[in-house]
Amino acid sequence: MSSRGIRRRTVRLLMALTLSAGAMSVNGCNPAVRDTLLAGLQTTANSLANTLVQSFFTALQNNVSDSGQTTI
Repeated sequence: MSSRGIRRRTVRLLMALTLSAGAMSVNGCNPAVRDTLLAGLQTTANSLANTLVQSFFTALQNNVSDSGQTTI
């Protein structure tokens, strides 16, 4: 098995454990703290998704203007 596959599985496992532990710890929090935390996480996730989409389309536009054709 390649080290790349092992690394990918390890990262996925760690992400799953982190998310599940975070969900359990937020469940027992003060409602005001929980709402603030979840609102911050939502804002962060939306910003990250928006940035990734914008960079993807910017890269496509740069490819079109440089070569006249897109390569995907």
